[in-house]
Amino acid sequence: MTTIVAMPGDGIGKTVLPESIKVLNAVGFKAEYVHADIGWDFWCKEGNALPQRTIDLLEKHKIGLFGAITSKPKDAAAKELDPSLRDKGYVYFSPIVGLRQHFNLDICIRPCKSFKGNPLNFIRRTKNSFEEPLVDTVIFRQNTEGLYAGVEWTNPPKTVRDAFETHSKMKAFKNVPSEDLAISTRIMSRQACQRIAREAFEYAKKFGYKNVTICEKPNVLRETSGMMLNEAKKIAKEYPGIEIWDTNIDAQMMWLTKNPENYGVIVAENMFGDIISDGFAGLVGGLGFACSANIGKDVAVFEPTHGSAPKYQELNPSIVNPIAMILSACMMLDHLGEKEKAERIRTAIAKVIEESKVQTYDMLKLKGGPDVFAKGACTTGEMTDEIIKNL
Repeated sequence: MTTIVAMPGDGIGKTVLPESIKVLNAVGFKAEYVHADIGWDFWCKEGNALPQRTIDLLEKHKIGLFGAITSKPKDAAAKELDPSLRDKGYVYFSPIVGLRQHFNLDICIRPCKSFKGNPLNFIRRTKNSFEEPLVDTVIFRQNTEGLYAGVEWTNPPKTVRDAFETHSKMKAFKNVPSEDLAISTRIMSRQACQRIAREAFEYAKKFGYKNVTICEKPNVLRETSGMMLNEAKKIAKEYPGIEIWDTNIDAQMMWLTKNPENYGVIVAENMFGDIISDGFAGLVGGLGFACSANIGKDVAVFEPTHGSAPKYQELNPSIVNPIAMILSACMMLDHLGEKEKAERIRTAIAKVIEESKVQTYDMLKLKGGPDVFAKGACTTGEMTDEIIKNL
């Protein structure tokens, strides 16, 4: 029997992860779920949002299902530490970023696909009417490098500053005192660029996508974006049936609302991939429908891309949309070779959405709060039950 490391995390992660397990059980997926500690509570109590015991569980079992985390800026995080831990050198670092880097979960896959009948789908006005283009785009985000690699300083030490000042562009900061400088680096390796590009082309080949777009900014970020684009162009020659396109991230954010149906697979660095995947998610219903996979050579973790939404955590009954978490569980099933079960769940979700009898508050375009039920919204549990009923 497969063992899944279940990491609810913070806020609504504690709500939606159990809902996804209900659906997995209902579809007949046999697994043992072991709880693992992660998130804000453990930062506050232990000074570590990603305890070693959780890393050990993933080392052993290889597959994780993750809910959501709360992250705050460095100073705010320090203030919430247990008083006994303050001023002892503890620094908050995002646990999901920590997981990605520790296990080299370098491939992040974020499908953004329209469900027929979803009232939140993107609609485009035409001359006398409107049209609802089918969006079916999959973002491949390089998950461990780039601007999110965490190589940065405030008040950089002399050795760092001296190294940076070997570059001619640092002349503009020559008279800025180090204590007034903050530096973040964008580091990308050729090997990682090659791996994300190849995985994207393999995915396009496997699932019939006609194009792979490299979404970067090589006209300004000439070295890092230039490396990603150049390596992808080399790999594209091995896939003659798939077109390679390249776009700048800023222009792409405009084009995604002009012709989103044209894009198949998109490849981007860590931060740009984060931006473009949220942009495309907005065209297919928002973060309540946005699932993702973080995949390395040995370990894989599956998660919705929404945050922890702590303001909704205490609402009873819960109002949040569990579909993104359930779709993330479907990606886990795909990864484990349980494609038939995954498709049964996706088909059930599609039927529930198209029938429109049961809708969460976001699908009704309501402001979140306890009054949404009086306006026709279902509870989190009712949405799960309706999906299970349609399996």
